[in-house]
Amino acid sequence: MTQRPLGAQISHMLKARGVDTIFGIPGVHNVEMYRGIEEAGITHVLARHEQGAGFMADGYARATGKPGVAYVITGPGLCNTMTPLGQAYSDSVPVLAISSCLDETSAKRGQLHQMLDQEAAAATVCEWSYEARSPSATYQLIDRAFTEFTTARPRPKHIQVPIALAGAMADGAPPALPKPAKPQVSHTQLYDAVAMILKAAKPIFVFGGGAAAGADVVADLLRMTGAASITTYAGRGIVPPETPLYFGSTLARSDSADVFAQADLVIVIGSELSEVDLWRDTLGQDCPMIRVDLDPSVLAQGRAEDLLLHGDAEAFMRAMAIAIPARIDDRDPCWDAAYVAQYRARWRAETDAERPGIVPICDALKAMLPSDALIYSDMTQFAYVAKEVWDMDAPSLWHHPYGFGTLGYALPAAIGGKIGATDQPVVAIAGDYGFQYTLQELGVAVELNLSLPIILWDNGKLKEIEDSMVRSQIAPNAVVARNPDFCKLAEAYGAASSRPHSLDALAQDMKKALAHQGPTLIHLTPDILAD
Repeated sequence: MTQRPLGAQISHMLKARGVDTIFGIPGVHNVEMYRGIEEAGITHVLARHEQGAGFMADGYARATGKPGVAYVITGPGLCNTMTPLGQAYSDSVPVLAISSCLDETSAKRGQLHQMLDQEAAAATVCEWSYEARSPSATYQLIDRAFTEFTTARPRPKHIQVPIALAGAMADGAPPALPKPAKPQVSHTQLYDAVAMILKAAKPIFVFGGGAAAGADVVADLLRMTGAASITTYAGRGIVPPETPLYFGSTLARSDSADVFAQADLVIVIGSELSEVDLWRDTLGQDCPMIRVDLDPSVLAQGRAEDLLLHGDAEAFMRAMAIAIPARIDDRDPCWDAAYVAQYRARWRAETDAERPGIVPICDALKAMLPSDALIYSDMTQFAYVAKEVWDMDAPSLWHHPYGFGTLGYALPAAIGGKIGATDQPVVAIAGDYGFQYTLQELGVAVELNLSLPIILWDNGKLKEIEDSMVRSQIAPNAVVARNPDFCKLAEAYGAASSRPHSLDALAQDMKKALAHQGPTLIHLTPDILAD
């Protein structure tokens, strides 16, 4: 077995575990980790800021389903990556951050990049954070991370390697072990669930992002059970948009609680029903619930009459699709399709009234984009509207910083997504304020010649915050900042730009941007509807 410095061996191990791309920024503390990247045959993407590197790894993971990997330095490098790691944690994204760390911190103070407890700091936003103090520990932690990514709820991990250890000679990593299977719902529990569903007079399914891999059987499940359905924002595309009893991605509408109050059984698959899913304390049901999730902590929220199933959502859905036809033919609808359509129309109108002028632009963009386009959005009013009115044709196509809710996500995440998705169309949607958190990553998109339309929604202010202040009877304060000329700024980086003044012009500009070899910033303002 060839000996190399451990930093080089780490890259070779990652390559052997299927990693083809690493996002990061080299520094004097982690330089040894860069020794083996090219030799191992891994592509390194140089971010302009460690926050960008973390978001790129997140976007890559969401686009490919493979772990995103970031290399960062001790101290500030890791701190800058903690915001993306927090986002990956809240949205269940497999990201592995590998950083350097100082060899000694207890008896030696005032060192470059020194923190009081770097390992503990990263643990606040990762599922776990450990220091590897030997080559074997390094390899075991990497394999543990990759095993957990595929067998449990995927959440970010952090491994730090002391500077001296990274440069020390080490044997190579052992061969990869076979990955264990995800936990499975038992046959007894499966048939208990099927019996409850077929007995119910008004069942309703709630699909979260964790159910995405089983989306191809959802239409059959809904037809065979006669059930209604609703999705979280992350679950959009799991239910085909044309499904008659589909309430849409409207779980957060306050009066969706009235819908659940009419159900006699709720089946929640792959969702923790968090605050950012509901924006209220309870779902609103007064009936039993079947809950399927990989995360045992989610199941701890159940009640005595619920059926709580710890297991893989995809396997459960596929097993149900087989078990139900053996018991029953297609079932008559349990809900009134006109009733569902009425709710959807009212919620769409409410969404348009709350943030006027965005719904028509969403409709126009949806009509002009390829149905398989990957979309990465930021915390912006445009995305808040789109999440409710823009039905997706397939799951895992729209990616948003749902839980942690960080600004600056869209551009770097879309860059990582485009690198992972290669020929698949990718679009970024950002607001004028959040875009400026990570706009420097335009340099990466230009450098890599990525075909990437960037829709910049510019209403000249922090409009969502202004609206919140007004609702709270607070005089709007600190919600307007001087913006640059965004088109000139994009051109200074070497990107193309446009400023369409009508929806027809937007369609033409988007067509050009999708075909352009390089990023294109498309600057939109509310005035686009004026003509």
